Amino acid sequence: MAATPPTPPRRAVLGLGVTAALLPPGKAVAAARSVVGGERLGRHGVQVAAGAPRLPETNSLSWIVADADSGEVLASYNAHRRLPPASTLKMLFADTLLTRFDRRKRHQVTHADLADIGAGSSLVGIEAGITYTVEQLWLGVFLRSGNDAVHVLCSMNGGMDKTVRDMRARARELQANDTHVVSPDGYDTPGQLSSAYDLTLFARAGLRNPDFRHYCRTQVARFPGEKGETFEIQNTNRLLGEYDGMIGVKNGYTTNAGNTFTGAAERDGRTLLVTVMHPESGYDEVYQEAADLLDWGFDAAGRVEPVGELVPTLSQVRAMAGGPPADGPGPRPAAAADGSGGSSWIGPAVETVLVAAVAAFILAIRRRPLPQRAAAGRGDARRRGRGSSRAR
Repeated sequence: MAATPPTPPRRAVLGLGVTAALLPPGKAVAAARSVVGGERLGRHGVQVAAGAPRLPETNSLSWIVADADSGEVLASYNAHRRLPPASTLKMLFADTLLTRFDRRKRHQVTHADLADIGAGSSLVGIEAGITYTVEQLWLGVFLRSGNDAVHVLCSMNGGMDKTVRDMRARARELQANDTHVVSPDGYDTPGQLSSAYDLTLFARAGLRNPDFRHYCRTQVARFPGEKGETFEIQNTNRLLGEYDGMIGVKNGYTTNAGNTFTGAAERDGRTLLVTVMHPESGYDEVYQEAADLLDWGFDAAGRVEPVGELVPTLSQVRAMAGGPPADGPGPRPAAAADGSGGSSWIGPAVETVLVAAVAAFILAIRRRPLPQRAAAGRGDARRRGRGSSRAR
């Protein structure tokens, strides 16, 4: 394991069961100081319950294994360490923008749409003057990690700056407090950071959208080219079709970030999420470690105590607690958390009911499965193809 100490995790407005905005000042302080997902996830090093199966060898700077349906974090390593995300940030981009455009909408690309794409960016091959459907643009984002497709969708959304603001707002709603968005495509930009925990939140949220699931699991598609012709594009996720049960999600690479990967796999009705950030042994290692950690997760799931959990959104908790919507009036979390002011704005009895309601809601969220999808890779826990566990 890497010995470099992680960046201290951002603190939560909402912990595992209470939110600072909904508690009296004294207890709001404790809630505000809690680590998102649980205190163990804020610690340096491997976090796994005693008696768990032996973890595989890894050399990534950060990783996490979680159950997508229950939200239980089965094991982690520096889960909240802030690192450059590379193109895995496109999961947040997609989760933010997917519902804004009908997939059948057509858009003729202009030179302005393609302006200011970073040098050395991954591209799907979009050309000014050609008309694309929104579905084709999203296939370019998910399959080829096309920064050109991202820029076109940003233009349709009102520009890069607006899209950055939208993504930041969505990250706050998801309680992805380790994430700071500067460039929607994940291109190396000073100050752009995320964490294994946050990337897993993005994947979990995105997979609840059928279009997101469709795009991230598509292996091959035809893409518009010049003179009405098309060409084939293939998904750069090397575990699709190689790891048994793999259903997505997104890989990434930049010089600064190294290799990053978030994957989801389903076996026997259980969906696991894994995120691996910056392994120190080369390109293939990110897939090797992700596959090994998924193998471990399927072996351990159901018989190991979790070390934390993937939290619900702020709106979900506020709705259950009867509080204001995320953008509505009401006490600000920061103001509630600073301990200033007079007596509590809720009495002890109401407070007890509130905490119980929030706890019940979180339990319901943990038990709610992801939308049904076609079974993939059930039963046989081995990878397809060669006996070796290394993905090609």
